[in-house]
Amino acid sequence: MSPSKLDSTDSFGHEEASVSCSKPENGCVDSLSIFHSEKAVEELLQQTPVAGMDEHLIEFSEALRTVAKALRRAAEGKASAQAEAAEWKRRYELERTRNLQMEQKVSGNNNCEMLRHWWIRSSLDNAMDMLRIMLPCLFFWEVGKEQNKRIAEARMAEQFSAEKNGDLDCERVKNSDNQSMLQNESNEHSETGCMKHGIWSHEVLRDRESDSNSNADRNKIMRKASFKLSWWCNGENGDQHKHDIVSFERGNITTAERSSKQISLKWESDPQTVLILTKPNSVSVRILCVQMVRWLRERKKLNVYVEPRVKVELLAESSNFSYVQTWKDDSEISHLHMKVDLVITLGGDGTVLWAASMFKGPVPPIVPFSLDSEHFKDCLDSVLRGPISITLRHRLLCRVVRDAAKNEYETEEPFLVLNEVTIDRGISSYLTNLECYCDNSFVTCVQGDGLILSTTSGSTAYSLAAGGSMVHPQVPGILFTPICPHSLSFRPLILPEHVTVRIMVPFNSRSPAWASFDGKDRKLLAAGDALLCSMAPWPVPTACQVDSTNDFLRSIHDGLHWNLRKTQSFDGPRDRDL
Repeated sequence: MSPSKLDSTDSFGHEEASVSCSKPENGCVDSLSIFHSEKAVEELLQQTPVAGMDEHLIEFSEALRTVAKALRRAAEGKASAQAEAAEWKRRYELERTRNLQMEQKVSGNNNCEMLRHWWIRSSLDNAMDMLRIMLPCLFFWEVGKEQNKRIAEARMAEQFSAEKNGDLDCERVKNSDNQSMLQNESNEHSETGCMKHGIWSHEVLRDRESDSNSNADRNKIMRKASFKLSWWCNGENGDQHKHDIVSFERGNITTAERSSKQISLKWESDPQTVLILTKPNSVSVRILCVQMVRWLRERKKLNVYVEPRVKVELLAESSNFSYVQTWKDDSEISHLHMKVDLVITLGGDGTVLWAASMFKGPVPPIVPFSLDSEHFKDCLDSVLRGPISITLRHRLLCRVVRDAAKNEYETEEPFLVLNEVTIDRGISSYLTNLECYCDNSFVTCVQGDGLILSTTSGSTAYSLAAGGSMVHPQVPGILFTPICPHSLSFRPLILPEHVTVRIMVPFNSRSPAWASFDGKDRKLLAAGDALLCSMAPWPVPTACQVDSTNDFLRSIHDGLHWNLRKTQSFDGPRDRDL
């Protein structure tokens, strides 16, 4: 270090000492000490900066960034904790309200309580009567069992003595074996039964591994474990619907043949009424509709229903179409499925969607026709004569549950979806934040542009464009497809048909979400709102040209040009013959 620095440092130290020593008792500093202190500060400012000052500033800035990150994480944790606390508070209020309602219901039903006590007393009396009847039966059954045991021991001793003496009667042993087999079959039949809510069975098997074993080994009985199969439903208001039948016979489980075979529709009586739905603002469809209505009425003697708009167009064409029927208001549409035997659509897939959306419950069979259907007479002849192959296209039942709802059954009007329900971010610039549950089990948190819940019929629509798989329409399931997810590992899923999918907007979401059902009827989902989706009990039956598999493969080849590519030339290089 230079002498000047040493001098300045020493002088600065002396000045500090002088300042600290020159204070009088009353706490005031004299003017000389102040002068020397200011001089020392000026000399310190004129010095060159210390060499390691830049490194200290960099370390200080990094420390500030670390503190800022820690504060940001603490703020996010606090927001998440507040959201979780609000959710638990909401669940507590729902549970408290439900318990109060149950207590009020119990307190107000004294008659039901008296009836319950009477039923318990009568059940006990009936049980005592049954015991009085069953005790003698059990006694005689035990006596017979002991007697059969003694007879079997006597036969075994007799057979053993006969083998020892060398004069075994083969015919006698054969008769005893046949008798024991018949007894085992009767026991097996008595141990097999069915119950009201399920099927259960015991299966008795005989061990016939080898003839070299002794008679005692051949008579060994192996019992198969019994179990029961029953349908499970989540209460009376549950979303579980029975779509398939599981059969159980002699301990073996088999599934129903419905999902593995083509479904055929055969008319038990001739159809009487037909509903025709057309694509609007199409000249070719209007011409085809006029021809079809006239042919169905004059040749087939059928009652024809059309939309009010179509009836006006037909009457403008000719006054002879006065026999065509229609409805006056929307309230009559809910009763159409009780009047109409068959629905004919003239248009594309949008017309089929419109036809399915008109029926909020059961749907009559739908026969779709394209815009260039010239030979409709032959097709309708075969459909009206039957039998025809149909495809049962499942629909989704969607319900919006608001945050202020007391329970999950207090919902708005449900929506029936044939293709898909889409939850997206709408006009917001932020990514959607959605919590997904499957039967109350947490699935994942969606961060991206949105989510698609699709049926297998809608797998070739929006879900396919978002990266989902193409699925045969008769495969029962719900497609879970993200839209532009934030994570590349977020791949689509296919869930079973019996589950209930719950999509909820969390309280810490930066923006609300929007839900659309088959591309229309958009609903705003605010923080705390949820969307419940399950399989609807009313599918949409559509007539097939050949069968469901042939129509599906033809549609993806013709409509989507699936795997359409140029074939390699055959005159290129080939493997040499070995």
